[in-house]
Amino acid sequence: MFHPLALFIGLRYTRAKRRSRFISFISVSSMLGVALGVTALITVLSVMNGFEQELRQRILGMVAHAIVTGPADRLLDWPTTAAMVARDPQVAALAPYVEGQGMLVEGPIVTGITVRGVLPTQEALVSTLPTHVRDGKLSDLVPGAFGILLGQDLANHLGVGVGDKVTLVTPQAMVTPVGLLPRLKRFTVVGIFRVGMYEYDSTLAVTHLQDAARLFRFAPQEVSGLRLALTNLDEAPLITHRLAKELPPSTRLSDLTTDHASFFHAIHTEQTVMFLILTLVVAVAAFNIVAMLVMVVTDKEPDIAILRTLGMTPRTVLWIFVVQGTIIGTVGTILGLLGGIELALHVSSWVSALERFFGVHLLSPEVYYITQLPSVMRTTDIMQIGSTAFVLCLLATLYPAWRASRVQPAAALRYE
Repeated sequence: MFHPLALFIGLRYTRAKRRSRFISFISVSSMLGVALGVTALITVLSVMNGFEQELRQRILGMVAHAIVTGPADRLLDWPTTAAMVARDPQVAALAPYVEGQGMLVEGPIVTGITVRGVLPTQEALVSTLPTHVRDGKLSDLVPGAFGILLGQDLANHLGVGVGDKVTLVTPQAMVTPVGLLPRLKRFTVVGIFRVGMYEYDSTLAVTHLQDAARLFRFAPQEVSGLRLALTNLDEAPLITHRLAKELPPSTRLSDLTTDHASFFHAIHTEQTVMFLILTLVVAVAAFNIVAMLVMVVTDKEPDIAILRTLGMTPRTVLWIFVVQGTIIGTVGTILGLLGGIELALHVSSWVSALERFFGVHLLSPEVYYITQLPSVMRTTDIMQIGSTAFVLCLLATLYPAWRASRVQPAAALRYE
């Protein structure tokens, strides 16, 4: 691509000279700027990947990978449908559920909730709810006992704990001699769970499937639907599409990618925007390379003129400064990659050290459910960041190198 002479002279120009210490300082500053930009990119994207994975795990732990239901969100003869769905080799587990809206009343406090009826033994196969129960356990839900599990924020709002009674009001009305009255039922709090997501901790109440079916007047063998756990979540749309062909036409199927599409799209958009914003940091460092090379070209005009008179072609002169700028960008990129990888792998340790040094809590356990910064470093991100930084640095060398190749020997040596 270029003559070895261009590489030799370009390498020599990168060394510090006594009469060009300021230019050397700009070179080091540009190199450190690229390194800091790359380090920031890798660290921030790794932390964002960690938060995405943490949120995804919390969501996946409480919602089904896929849901099978029927018209008006009611599935008749669910054991037959469950047997048909279970034949699919990519369905790892399934569990029936009954779901409806209601209001919990405790004294003067009234709050709207989502009531979900489950079978404790099967629910443990499709969700992580049993692992989130703080007081009591999921198996305490016994049919006919009308026990209920509440989210911690919901229990705190109502001011109740394990063993207390709450009144559940459902939209279904009863006909009485005095007119239509809402259905009321007293439940006993048998457990408190904490998922770490406000959506569940403040609005979800869990009871036994049979109790919920009686409360919402479901017929025998009738449920709201089936919650499925799949062996491969990435193929959820394909699996649900295949199941839809095998089940009756009245059956409706949905999967996580459609039910929570806006959430994951928002995370992906945020990551893309953050990548573009932090790339500007690297671009600023690349512009420093432009300024540095322009000063080098101005300083080296007599040397360039002498080389041209000795027979060096403009193309070789161009490659001299491309080499110089590329070396600075490459070294900065490598330093940034090493620093970013080190920081991303041990970000929790660094944050803990800063907290101890300054005596503060960046992620206070009283405020955040996540007390440590999660970090997930991906090879694709590192390759993309490294290649982007290298390309920006390479582009930054083109104008100064082209300007050096246009130096006229006679004009440069006129006053020498």
